[in-house]
Amino acid sequence: MASTKPPSGMRDYLPDAVTKRRYVIGKIETTYRRYGFLPLETPTMENLSTLLGKYGEEGDQLLYRVLHRGQRLSRALTQPGVGQGDLAELGLRYDLTVPLARVVAQYGNSLPRIFKRFQIQPVWRADRPAKGRFREFYQCDVDITGTTSIMAEVEVISATGDVLTELGFRNFSIALNHRVILRSMIEAAGIDAALEGTALVAIDKLDKIGVDGVRDELTQRGISDAAADRLLAMTAGAETLDNDGRIEQLREQLPMPAAQDALNDIATLLELTAATSAGSRLRITPALARGLSYYTGPIFEVISDDFSGSLGGGGRYDNLVGMFSGKQVPAIGFSLGLERILMLMEEAAMFPDLQMGAKVMICTLTDTPLTPVVGLANRLRQAGVMVEIYPEPARLGRQLQTADSMHIPYALIVGPDEVSQQQYPLKDLASGEQQTLDEAGLITALR
Repeated sequence: MASTKPPSGMRDYLPDAVTKRRYVIGKIETTYRRYGFLPLETPTMENLSTLLGKYGEEGDQLLYRVLHRGQRLSRALTQPGVGQGDLAELGLRYDLTVPLARVVAQYGNSLPRIFKRFQIQPVWRADRPAKGRFREFYQCDVDITGTTSIMAEVEVISATGDVLTELGFRNFSIALNHRVILRSMIEAAGIDAALEGTALVAIDKLDKIGVDGVRDELTQRGISDAAADRLLAMTAGAETLDNDGRIEQLREQLPMPAAQDALNDIATLLELTAATSAGSRLRITPALARGLSYYTGPIFEVISDDFSGSLGGGGRYDNLVGMFSGKQVPAIGFSLGLERILMLMEEAAMFPDLQMGAKVMICTLTDTPLTPVVGLANRLRQAGVMVEIYPEPARLGRQLQTADSMHIPYALIVGPDEVSQQQYPLKDLASGEQQTLDEAGLITALR
């Protein structure tokens, strides 16, 4: 017998889970709209050429590839010189940033010059499933394209801070760094520029495998022990300094003009966000690398002591759109991981009492005429009340138990007398209290 479980790393969402997901998505969307961001949706699949080469060496390996139309893998692999990689022309969406860059390149003339968009859709990664990590998951992105102004960073960071605060998060910080600072650290450590990308992949794992693990990985990637130690020394001790102290330390370690300019950007960003919900949570973190290869400027990541890993992150990526359009289009974005947010909220009992289904169930007696019941239910629904009708003959007690098990707070008991008199007993299933109301009173009480 075939298994009824969904594929590994993917899940079914039952009504309770869907209700909570929609609550969180609604909060996120409302906040983004408050900042003037516009909604965007893109296809599930992209051309593989659109996706490859945008996510770094590890990201490309996690892309789900889609076979050529009509191609059978078993038959194709028997053909001489044909490998599995040659069979794919499409890939499942890996993130929402690369599709945004493609859209801006495709529709740039019909979009605002400074385009503020949010996008909440699923993405797919052929990763190893673990707690809080799935192969199919939702990202909640907010991006601004078309400006190099530091105000764009302020907007996306502030919107993200507002989202997490309004959802009830308190114990979190936003790690902050700059790709130019990282590049300067690589140079100051004496690491060949050709090894910059591979060094950043290793540094980005510091919070996962520790200093010794990163040192080992750096040397395995062809970086000398001395250079690895110099690089790690520049990432150490950040937790003992405030942001001002960390900036001064980095100014001394990285005298290059480009690094000094990047540190000026960081200082300005800290100043401009000071009055926002995100300002007090920003922490300069020199080890933050963000493995995606398209970042060019400030980068950031949401970290919580309550969760191993990140709740989301982002940064400036001024060259990505140009890969598709052939002209420079600056951009900055922040992405939140919906699944991890939901997991944390569930574990910490952060959800309010959410109405999952109907507000009232209409329970009928054996000889109740059903046509007036359907009419009453329709009028209540037109008035904005969520109504369920118990669909088959049953004892009243069973109907009430069903309503209670479905977390429906009220039961409307309708018999022949109630239909003729148009007076209806409304029972509060939590308290047991009951009142008799006419139709107008029902609408007032239930709405």
